[in-house]
Amino acid sequence: MRVKGNDHLVLLVLLLIGAIFGSLLGAALGDAIPVLNFGKSIGVDPFLVDLNVILITFGFKLNLNVAGIIGIVTAFIIYKRL
Repeated sequence: MRVKGNDHLVLLVLLLIGAIFGSLLGAALGDAIPVLNFGKSIGVDPFLVDLNVILITFGFKLNLNVAGIIGIVTAFIIYKRL
């Protein structure tokens, strides 16, 4: 499969899959290799906007650990080789 130079959707999906698999791997191997679970959480706590007709909740939180970053880097390398 050859990826076009501007196919950003494939890159986004691969990075997301890499982050998920890396985080799962870090959770599974975290007891044996504790450095894989070291990470930070960044984002905005959820907050409500009440417009009397509709109630909207906004929020975003990203939990990254070392294993997730390794997964993202691996996914990027795979993307470059496609």
